[in-house]
Amino acid sequence: MGKKVGVSQEEKNLSYYKYFERELAPIPADKQVILEKGPADPKTLIPFSKRQLFLEGKDETEGYCQVGYGILEDGTGEVCNTTYMPCVTGEMLDWWFPWHSVGSDLRYKIWDSEDHYFARADRVDYVTDPEVPMNEKTWGVNHYIIEDAGTGPEFLKLCFKKPSDLGYDMSVLGTEKCKSMVCAIGESSCAAVMTHKWYPYRDGVMFCSRFWIGYVLTEEGEVVKALADGDCIPVFVPQGLYAHNIKEFTNLASILPSLYKEEKNLF
Repeated sequence: MGKKVGVSQEEKNLSYYKYFERELAPIPADKQVILEKGPADPKTLIPFSKRQLFLEGKDETEGYCQVGYGILEDGTGEVCNTTYMPCVTGEMLDWWFPWHSVGSDLRYKIWDSEDHYFARADRVDYVTDPEVPMNEKTWGVNHYIIEDAGTGPEFLKLCFKKPSDLGYDMSVLGTEKCKSMVCAIGESSCAAVMTHKWYPYRDGVMFCSRFWIGYVLTEEGEVVKALADGDCIPVFVPQGLYAHNIKEFTNLASILPSLYKEEKNLF
């Protein structure tokens, strides 16, 4: 196991500090094998232009990669992950994404105690407003983050959006393959579009993640490719993000059922 990030005495006194003290949940062996095997065939990676297929679950039937990472033919990068979360509900995940962005930084640290340092929302009044539906509390909110996604601790601004602002069909929300979702575009040394969706599966949920690396949001609100023709994202970038993603969401699945039960009314 790696070294845990630092915590203050104030954080140690919080009710959920016990989750920080736990060892991180072990990453499934099959996902570790994929990490070590190397990048996926570019033809199996779903292009950003076909992101609606991911939301509808049609990428599964069309044979696109569900777990892995790689570089698409246009030079952009992609990370795919699918995490079965037993005993987790959609309501827990709708709560988790806004909850960890307000209050103590410990909320972010318990997600991945080795790589998460800091996370704060810029509209705390909106996030904590009881009149705002839980599944809308990330819409239009920026999260300022410090995390290590494989290349060392880095500052990141995650601009969360209403799904339609990133070109998603809102009518898909609440359907069999997408009970709910969050999506954002990140601003950092390597910009990316992030989408997480989830839906009921067995005795929990299936949590599906996609990152398209090499895209930016224009002032007009359009998502465009940031790479010049012929340029290519280095493969270590999606590889590192994949390694981080399989680590943090494996751990979130292990802590969320009890954390939600204890903290859901303490926003």
